[in-house]
Amino acid sequence: MFLSAFGFSQTDPVSENIFIITTDGFRWQEIFSGADAGLISNPRFVDDSSLMKQLYWDSTAEARRQKLMPFLWTTIATQGQIFGNRQYQNKMNVANLYKISYPGYNEMLTGYPDPFFIPNVPIRNRNTNILEYLNDKKEYQGKVAAFSSWNIFSAILNKKRNHLPGGCGYETLPDDGSVNNEMINEVQDSQVEKKHTRYDLLTYLSARNYIERNHPRVVLIGFGETDEFAHSGRYDMYLQQANNVDRMIAELWYYVQTSSFYRNKTTFIITTDHGRGKNPGTWYKHGILTSGSGETWFAVMGPGISAQGEIKNGKQIFQKQMASTIAVLLGEQFNSGKNKSGPISISRTLNDHLAIAKEIR
Repeated sequence: MFLSAFGFSQTDPVSENIFIITTDGFRWQEIFSGADAGLISNPRFVDDSSLMKQLYWDSTAEARRQKLMPFLWTTIATQGQIFGNRQYQNKMNVANLYKISYPGYNEMLTGYPDPFFIPNVPIRNRNTNILEYLNDKKEYQGKVAAFSSWNIFSAILNKKRNHLPGGCGYETLPDDGSVNNEMINEVQDSQVEKKHTRYDLLTYLSARNYIERNHPRVVLIGFGETDEFAHSGRYDMYLQQANNVDRMIAELWYYVQTSSFYRNKTTFIITTDHGRGKNPGTWYKHGILTSGSGETWFAVMGPGISAQGEIKNGKQIFQKQMASTIAVLLGEQFNSGKNKSGPISISRTLNDHLAIAKEIR
């Protein structure tokens, strides 16, 4: 049995269920420092700086980030771990060359930073992802689902190949006999202009309804509006949407912890697919030529994970390690052929370390 001083056994499950939650293109700078002083005051990017400052500004980074993402910094920071604050040389990067969404999500979910360039278009992914790998195993069949705001996720996950349940973009939800799905479909059908990213709230409600009715063990929920607002140069709406995402995650955690099926048996992994420009003039962009686009972050909270909060030791981790990390937390090994990346070392609780040490002896 493999065991590192601060890691997980690759045969010992830590969690029975995992929810992977992403918010597209949300920078580590706002995660760890809250609203940017220059951007929140810039009329080019913010319609009402005075109001935004009332909502999200404070004199310290710690206070600003808690105003922006209160659940992350009051609950996850006290019960889990948050990686990627480069001010402490704690770095998370993408390993793919391109630093845009399709390569980013492919890397995250397959463990393989594919050198073959696929732009953000609906080309079916040739690589096996961790969701379909798990779904092919007897104990997870029919217990894996994926929901996303961005419609290209269907191709990234290659749902034509693996038939994972869920909904990406404005896909019509199946008639499951629930009023919720019927209402969501009606709202989606009423949209005159259906863009490639649907409203995150619809994604959340779709996923939440499926989770409550079907109790899947592994769920991907991909939010997309943070990236949409950033590309539009709307720093005010970018912040607002991050705050909305934080609130939806909080609501989902409350459901999980009040559900007999999920309570104290479920891990949340929260991350992003790429960074953005690190300068005031490039924050809204990302890609191979924009400095900062490869800088990311992630947070984790769940059973057996020690409450270390913000990780401040110097360390380099990569997005390509996420797929193996998901597998290891479930007590599995992700052997897709192309995945050569080991899991991220996440500290366990002292009680778990002592229990494993006793087993080894």
